[in-house]
Amino acid sequence: MTSPSRSIHVVAAVITDARGRILLNRRTGDSDMAGLWEFPGGKREPGETSEQALVRELREELGIEAEIGEWVMEVPQIYPDKRLRLEVRRVCQWKGTARGREGQAITWVTPDKLSRYSMPPADLPVVAALRQPSHYLVTPEPTEGEEVWLASIEAAISGGIRRIQLRTPMAAQRQALARTVVERFGRQVEVLINRDIELASELGVGVHLGSEQLAQLQARPLPESMLVAASCHDLVQLQAAQQLGCDFAVLGPVQATASHPEAAGLGWDAFVELRERVSLPIYAIGGMGAGDVETARRHGALGVAAIRALWPQA
Repeated sequence: MTSPSRSIHVVAAVITDARGRILLNRRTGDSDMAGLWEFPGGKREPGETSEQALVRELREELGIEAEIGEWVMEVPQIYPDKRLRLEVRRVCQWKGTARGREGQAITWVTPDKLSRYSMPPADLPVVAALRQPSHYLVTPEPTEGEEVWLASIEAAISGGIRRIQLRTPMAAQRQALARTVVERFGRQVEVLINRDIELASELGVGVHLGSEQLAQLQARPLPESMLVAASCHDLVQLQAAQQLGCDFAVLGPVQATASHPEAAGLGWDAFVELRERVSLPIYAIGGMGAGDVETARRHGALGVAAIRALWPQA
């Protein structure tokens, strides 16, 4: 895979007002990707810190004096003419009134409407990080009995899990348990069924596609109102998942795991090389723990997916 020789570091802001709305900047007609909406910010110049660069850019673009807040994530992204590293910070405090000082349009958007705006590829994973759960639980098999398994799901939800992939071994057991989970917890958590498109459609929940299914499908298997995700291990699969219109993918294993000791981990460098060639939100899987979200987001991931590390211990 060849890459552009030019690399730039851009710092952008998620500026949030008292009503929870987020400010978007529209790229002007004389810039790359003109007409697209983006998080405001700009290139970090030599000798500047990220904070200094963002303060300067927001002053020049919007006429505000910003107080730079917490770090959100970094997105590596390859464009035809450059390799971009997008660093994102929060801004909740500033002085002045934001306006388009360079002739650009600006708008304030509620988080649930961000996906309606056409944005550059590097900004799309940021939208996902702002709107989607950072942890994705993959359930183990119910070896200790169904009620213990269901109690563990309830405990996981009580602990903050908001997105779950249901994996069960037998078709009959899968259907019965999936129905029970949807009935008991469907209003508290996003449920995706592993591989079974028909069952997911019947229950009105999402589906998590296996990597082998990506080559078999010609179109998104469920409507936009129902989540579609996919397991991916290489660039071809990631590109297929993006082409199908998947809402997110899981990429790995990043590190070797106890469940698949024969599978060598990609490592974070290879993860980045794959991540930067698609705009799809991606969870890192394989050797990930609940506390690895920041590490994952420094490499462009939405968050982490795991079985044992996110499954409540008895």
